[in-house]
Amino acid sequence: MSSLNHTDLMMLLLAISAMLLLSRAAAEIAMRFKMPGVIGEILVGIVLGPTILGSFFPDLSKAIFPQEGQSAIALDGIVKISVVMLLFVAGLEVQIPLVLKQGRLAVYTSLTSMLFPFVTGFAVAWFFPEFFLVSDGESKLLFALFLGTALAISALPVIARILMDLKIMRTQVGMLIMASAMFNDLVGWLIFSFILSMMGKDPSRMNVGYSILLILGFGLFMLIIGKRIIDRALPWIQTKLSWPGGVLSICLGVCFLFAAITESMHIHAILGAFIAGIAFGDSVNLHERAREIIHQFVTNIFAPLFFVSIGLKLNFLAYFDIWMVLVVLVLAFVGKVAGASIGAYWGGLSRRNSLAVGFGMNARGVMEIILATLALNAGLIGEKMFVALVVMALVTSLTSGPLMKRFID
Repeated sequence: MSSLNHTDLMMLLLAISAMLLLSRAAAEIAMRFKMPGVIGEILVGIVLGPTILGSFFPDLSKAIFPQEGQSAIALDGIVKISVVMLLFVAGLEVQIPLVLKQGRLAVYTSLTSMLFPFVTGFAVAWFFPEFFLVSDGESKLLFALFLGTALAISALPVIARILMDLKIMRTQVGMLIMASAMFNDLVGWLIFSFILSMMGKDPSRMNVGYSILLILGFGLFMLIIGKRIIDRALPWIQTKLSWPGGVLSICLGVCFLFAAITESMHIHAILGAFIAGIAFGDSVNLHERAREIIHQFVTNIFAPLFFVSIGLKLNFLAYFDIWMVLVVLVLAFVGKVAGASIGAYWGGLSRRNSLAVGFGMNARGVMEIILATLALNAGLIGEKMFVALVVMALVTSLTSGPLMKRFID
């Protein structure tokens, strides 16, 4: 059995150390300037990757972050595990009863904030595939579905942080934004899992109907039967097992189990992790302290490794296409802001508050970057599109708070 040799292990540990220490420093600096910490983490990756370090000191860059070999495989495995845990934490934020409690207003806003950007993105990608460097028919359909999904999702963690900073989390507008973002993310990740399940599969073995049935069947079963089992087991886990190690081990163990189940069904592991997060997060028996411990553990250790790895993938300057970036930004703002604002207005909010909801829903942040990374790794998008989506995620996250504050009553 092959294993890491002395040099491979040393370089892997050095790479992880550099990623954690530098990303922590950069995140703290970003937050001092009222920016999301993820921006600092991504910038560290750009500096350490082929864009900066690789351009000026290529030998040093390859030594610390090799593109092949045992240490590269090990680091890639750690990054993939980080993505699974990030989706678990995102699922913890989804509380289905909160969506239902908002009534007609949440229904209108959730549907329009999902449908408008999805239809806009799908239509542009379908009718102008050459602009996005897409040619053959199957890739055209999958890419159109992907772009629609990418423009439709929001970023729950970023939105929650913005609402807390503005002190409007518990207001009608704040609760509406959170409920609608939860619906967007739930539907968006289901669609994206379907897209990934259709890529590179034998049609006789994995057709459209079969993929949809598997995704919906697994989701419904786990959110009905699995959630009840988890709900009943949590009180015993949190009182009988050691605290907080017991609940942390069980939560992450179930997360990886669900992820393995969906991966075995040729559906990406992220869906299983996301569903596991919803099942735990939706339980009234999960202590808030336990939720916070899981959140801190993942977002401060594994999340930085993932976000730094984004910059290690490619040269951002070489693949920066200004026209593609601008088109993606316009589509993102028009689709999401217009869709969410119209739905909120139809539901009964004032025009100004409806616009505040639209800009609040426009933050893409973490979820968009994860989506783009998975699509790039799957070969669904190219490097230029990946860079455009990352830039869009950062711009929408930075502008969401100030624009929402400008319009809210």
